[in-house]
Amino acid sequence: MSYPVLLTTPGMRVFAEEVDAERQRQLAKFGEQRHPDGTGYEGSTRHADFWRDRCQAAFATGEGTWGHVLLEEVFEAAAEAEPARLRADLVQVAAVCAAWIADIDSRGGQR
Repeated sequence: MSYPVLLTTPGMRVFAEEVDAERQRQLAKFGEQRHPDGTGYEGSTRHADFWRDRCQAAFATGEGTWGHVLLEEVFEAAAEAEPARLRADLVQVAAVCAAWIADIDSRGGQR
């Protein structure tokens, strides 16, 4: 079943369709999955602080990369134990992935 969707950010429709197709492959292979979040673990704040500092330092010296940005966001999410804030952090991770993919596509490196 298809639903009309209005996505106004350039490239987001393709990104959303590709993510949806991947989710369909995952569901077909693994079924619906339920796992503990596994976040807020011992040392997770230290890991988040490390990647935040590493990202800021890399951009301060002109050496920042998408990898730095993504790892900072992923480790911030890994440090978050409160579900609503974890969800917000994971949306940020997804948005960084969308931005990175858009950058790759703009360079002619798509699919």
